[in-house]
Amino acid sequence: MSDKTHLPVGAEAIRDKGWLTAHKYLLLRRASQLFFLFLFLMGPWLGIWWVKGNLSGSLTFDILPLTDPFIAAQGIIAGHWPALTALIGALIVGVAYALIGGRVYCSWVCPINPVTDGAHWLHDKLGMTKGWQPKRETRYYVLGMVLAVSLLTGTIAWEFVNPISMLHRGLIFGVGFAWAFVLAVFLFDFAVSRRGWCGHLCPVGAFYNLLGTASVLRVTAKNRAACDDCMDCFAVCPENHVITPALRGQDDDTPLILSPDCTNCGRCIDVCAPEVFEFTHRFDATPAPGRVRAKSTPAPRADKAA
Repeated sequence: MSDKTHLPVGAEAIRDKGWLTAHKYLLLRRASQLFFLFLFLMGPWLGIWWVKGNLSGSLTFDILPLTDPFIAAQGIIAGHWPALTALIGALIVGVAYALIGGRVYCSWVCPINPVTDGAHWLHDKLGMTKGWQPKRETRYYVLGMVLAVSLLTGTIAWEFVNPISMLHRGLIFGVGFAWAFVLAVFLFDFAVSRRGWCGHLCPVGAFYNLLGTASVLRVTAKNRAACDDCMDCFAVCPENHVITPALRGQDDDTPLILSPDCTNCGRCIDVCAPEVFEFTHRFDATPAPGRVRAKSTPAPRADKAA
């Protein structure tokens, strides 16, 4: 394993590329998350109603309907057939995320992502142990349970506890019970399970994961032969199991990260000094030579893996 694993995460990239370039996609994601959140808050806060509603369902300029397809699915299962505009909105959103990557929602739009990222940052700063890690498949069981409860109760069940909606309500109405759900997510990721909410439990992420199974936008380890084993990509990736097949592959193995678990957050691109990773599309057939290495490849260090 490289001596560079002992450097702080991202230090080599900051040295070689500069601080801004080494944080480019992180900064763009935060700007994107704030932008979408502000669109929904302009009405209640400033009286500018360009967008009415929230991430569950909205109407932009009184023309463009957008509906969370997960919400629409719950409504249909509950026996409440959505209005035509809501169905059109769900179709628009569904097709968009099916093309660009379902979990792009998680990393570029969802306002809970900064909350869980903050919990992860503090967790690492304090040197806390990894904690309890439920299986990643657990989120699909939670997704199934949400749909089952919607069917049995005739309600859009997830909206009663959805931290995304609660955060939106809290920002509009101020301090109140809604913040308890947001705080619970933060404390869960901070004290119970590192990256546990988004990566292991959230049914919204599970739904968008399924939606983006065949998405076009992908990250590729195109320059994997230049990898210096610093392990920083594993440290920052919220779903670091998706990296190994692309990065450790041989000549005949695709360098594309094709797992729908990938959130396309771009942090692996940010922190990689030799610039192994880049955004591309799933039809990119550019050859990427495998790496010459010993038969046994050391696993990511437990204290650096995200």
